[in-house]
Amino acid sequence: MGETAKTLPTWHEGETFLQKKVGADVAERMAMVGQRVIRDFMPDQHRDFYAQLPFLVIGSADPDGDAWATVLEGRPGFLSSPSPTLLDIAVRPTAGDPAAAGLTDGQPVGLLGIEMNTRRRNRMNGVVSTTPEGFRVAVDQSFGNCPRYIQLRDATQARDPAQPFAGTVEELTALDPAARAVIEAADAFFVASYADRGDHRQVDVSHRGGKAGFVRVAGDGTLTIPDFDGNLFFATLGNILLNGKAGLLFVDFASGDLLQMTGDAALILDSPEIAAFQGAERLWTFKPRRIVRRTGAMALRWTLRADGWSPSSLMTGDWDQAADRLRAEETATRWRPMTVTDIVEESATIRSFHLRPADGAGLPPHLAGQHLPIRVTPAGAEKPVVRTYTLSVAPSDGICRISVKREGLVSRHLHDHVRVGDVIEARGPAGGFTIDARAARPAVLLAGGVGITPLLAMLRHVVYEGLRTQRIRPTILVHAARSKAERPFDREIADLVTAANGAVRLVRVLSDPGEAVPGVDYDAVGRIDMALLTRILGFNDYDFYVCGPPAFTQALYDGLRGLNIADSRIHAEAFGPSSLKRTGVTTQAATTPVRRAPSTKPVPVAFMNTLKEARWTPGSGTLLDLAEARGLDPAFSCREGTCGTCRTKLLKGAVTYVKEPSAAVAADEVLLCCAVPAEAETGEDAPLQLAL
Repeated sequence: MGETAKTLPTWHEGETFLQKKVGADVAERMAMVGQRVIRDFMPDQHRDFYAQLPFLVIGSADPDGDAWATVLEGRPGFLSSPSPTLLDIAVRPTAGDPAAAGLTDGQPVGLLGIEMNTRRRNRMNGVVSTTPEGFRVAVDQSFGNCPRYIQLRDATQARDPAQPFAGTVEELTALDPAARAVIEAADAFFVASYADRGDHRQVDVSHRGGKAGFVRVAGDGTLTIPDFDGNLFFATLGNILLNGKAGLLFVDFASGDLLQMTGDAALILDSPEIAAFQGAERLWTFKPRRIVRRTGAMALRWTLRADGWSPSSLMTGDWDQAADRLRAEETATRWRPMTVTDIVEESATIRSFHLRPADGAGLPPHLAGQHLPIRVTPAGAEKPVVRTYTLSVAPSDGICRISVKREGLVSRHLHDHVRVGDVIEARGPAGGFTIDARAARPAVLLAGGVGITPLLAMLRHVVYEGLRTQRIRPTILVHAARSKAERPFDREIADLVTAANGAVRLVRVLSDPGEAVPGVDYDAVGRIDMALLTRILGFNDYDFYVCGPPAFTQALYDGLRGLNIADSRIHAEAFGPSSLKRTGVTTQAATTPVRRAPSTKPVPVAFMNTLKEARWTPGSGTLLDLAEARGLDPAFSCREGTCGTCRTKLLKGAVTYVKEPSAAVAADEVLLCCAVPAEAETGEDAPLQLAL
């Protein structure tokens, strides 16, 4: 006797593999979810839903094992359910439909009922048998489905669906310009796939949506598709992982043309393009082997509503943006011209500067909380000066903004002399003070003064990602300022709190309230200290993010450690060159790589970009000291290994660090400010080559 859905686990190995890639806890949770939501019958609401639909998406596998997706149409009522385990379809495929070969007695099929004017959709897979009117499908698995990424469309009938199909059927050898245009303009398509589980085959068909153009078509016809956050079922991608086959259906909603393809699919789980494409969790590709175009095959026509774009779709990126981000990453170690496009007074002492790349290479990608190294020449200065300022926006905001308090040489220059249209230079963002917006543990953000800038970026990221994934990380922001006039971003933060719909709590602290109104303009008087935190927090299981002046940051860190908060749960960044003094076993200590000892012999160093040479000796100091002594002017800011401004490509040789950097550094990079040549493993010190 063959296996059935009742005797098989809910998820097959392809699905569980991808669930585990998201997280072991996810796989455990989905094991329970699957038992609850995957049924071997249709609930009454599903049966009623199918009965009022004018069309049905169906997936099948032909005798050669190729997957196809298609659409069956009829007047509402052509779908009916005589029992919870049966669905009758009172139509047959129209002429030339390649999916028809898989709709024969005993064959597995996948069904998707979708209502594009309400975003409702339900899925089912089962086994088909022919009837005098069409087909009957016996339920194998039945489940509801996520409505996200569906654009709202209203349908009209261009002709009676019972009329015979009179359009043309073309079998293409490759994607022609018309087919490419349909794909590249699409904001939705349907995909059929299947998995063989012993002698039991399960076919699935599902909807994919995004911004228009979210499917990229390469010159050889290969399609690349981003996979966005969803319900973690991974039915389609799990099937592709197992057998590498899929069938795609693109509908021209205005003309009723159908473009059907079957071919080879593959998952991409590790690629720079995943991070570059906003909202993508992974990518997959599809290379068509057979292509069928049926003009006017559908009786229905759809019109996109004026407000019909799915909010989830609009929160994703596009391939042009992804390409811009990748080009920008290539320039991360070079100074780039940035045009000031807007200057905003955020408070009595803080201004925001909006920047746009002037070289056409796209915005520099960043993580929420990172800083941007900039280079300017203040009035009266003999040479450019480098500073780092936190990006006060989330990666998803699509803008570059630094928010600067007027308190030093460079900040005074920015406030007093820089105007809209001026150009400053910047390098790629850096810094390890970042947040995981998807972590389950609640986050407490503690901001002192202008320390709000990285925490605002984090808050924007948490809210954006939470809205996109429909799971906002619980967050408490405690924001301290001297006075209401000096407190920036009031309206912006209030809007974020409102958008979070209860997931974000705000506590405003003023040390000098003046005429500010309690409960309206502020929530507490004084400063952020352990006494205040004890009043407003239950000290449950939190992650803490602290940013402000060194004394503020150190005092809060010490106070939290005094309450036995684990060092690994206190993420902190202090302004200025001072480093936070941590106690106990630190996260950094646990992850510090094993370094070689510094060389005890002289080492030749070649600066390849400037074609200069130098000889480092144990008394020469760091590689930054050596470069400056040789007359070079490398960028730097902190000289502490925290900002990453002096990051330089290591072309040859090996380095080690006299002080372990906190800024991220790749294997082929070096932070000049705290690096020296490493002792050679062979006993003979190899020369260093640096891209400087």
